[in-house]
Amino acid sequence: MKENQFLVDSSRLSEAALAKKHRLEHDPSCRTDPMAYLPDMEEIRSDVREKVIAAMNAYDPDAYTIQDVRRALDHRICSVEDFKALLSPAAQPLLEEMARRARLETSRHFGNTVYLFTPLYIANYCENYCVYCGFNCYNDIQRLQLTSEEIEHEMQVIARSGMEEILLLTGESKTKSSVAYIGEACKLARKYFRNVGLEVYPMNVRDYKYLHECGADYVTVFQETYDLKKYETLHLMGHKRVWPYRFEAQERALMAGMRGVGFSALLGLADFRKDALATALHVWHLQRKYPQAEFSLSCPRLRPIINNEKINPLDVGERQLCQIICAYRIFLPYVGITVSSRERASFRNGIAKIAATKISAGVSTGIGDHEEKYTGKETEEKGDAQFEICDSRSLGSMYHDMAAEGLQPVLNDYVYL
Repeated sequence: MKENQFLVDSSRLSEAALAKKHRLEHDPSCRTDPMAYLPDMEEIRSDVREKVIAAMNAYDPDAYTIQDVRRALDHRICSVEDFKALLSPAAQPLLEEMARRARLETSRHFGNTVYLFTPLYIANYCENYCVYCGFNCYNDIQRLQLTSEEIEHEMQVIARSGMEEILLLTGESKTKSSVAYIGEACKLARKYFRNVGLEVYPMNVRDYKYLHECGADYVTVFQETYDLKKYETLHLMGHKRVWPYRFEAQERALMAGMRGVGFSALLGLADFRKDALATALHVWHLQRKYPQAEFSLSCPRLRPIINNEKINPLDVGERQLCQIICAYRIFLPYVGITVSSRERASFRNGIAKIAATKISAGVSTGIGDHEEKYTGKETEEKGDAQFEICDSRSLGSMYHDMAAEGLQPVLNDYVYL
């Protein structure tokens, strides 16, 4: 994928901002070391990163044959080597067999349930320059940070729809979305929802501990890509540029007492097979260190953003995405798998019967627009969206459609003592 495919229209930036943006894009010497921790970043002693990256770098997807894939499917327990075969191009002709095995594993460990949730973006200010993201600091969009009163109103609108699980998101700005600000949002969310997740910037252990005390149950962090060389060409500025700090975010969250953590690569940024391998191995190694925790995987592909409608995952089609999800399920049978509204409704309906266990509904990636989206009442001020969604079904529609597929939609199954 050509790097300049990601770049957005910057015609309205100031001359100084344009000059800095140009230097970052064209002069690598202007960029900071992506492996160097910043002073406010906590470094933990963990060997997981080295194990994951060594396995990813050694992986040659083309080295596997269809016989390797058949052997992997015949094994009762899927080894790491089997998983590599299932991700390889050689597995494509056996996708139906993979789907049958994945469906069996899903039924065995999750029954026919599918969990429903919705995201709530509370701010879209960002201090990172990630060239593929609609929130990046050089993208000319309408920025907005919701007040506590506005956050609570959004939550009330969502809760009235029947939703019981919410995922809180912000842009990555510690100035506009401080730990204290996110903590207050968690306290509000606990008033209206039974399960509260976070997808915000990576934090230190004490910050995750504070947010857990405020009501957060789990933390999701997208590594975006595990390919360091590609990572540093896509993340040109900001805290997010520090690759190892982001990698270790889930482990810090678990050290802080979070009940669960979520992982993902953004498929289409780099070699998707290697990124899928690294993502799953990241989970696999941490499962062994923290057996008490809940682990989940997301499977997002690139989507168009404001000022760049050309962004797409290129070589990651729906067949490739299905292959990755089925391989995840066979290798990690106990792990939750989320498929977001980035995908078409028909694909989500199908994959939920095979391997996915969690589906978003009533989705907006904009700021402050749930009143308008859910009730039709026009909202005075809104912040622009992070990316375009593909499936805009409401909770009611999603619940009906999942039931029609023979699945049991679940809004919450947690009991707090």
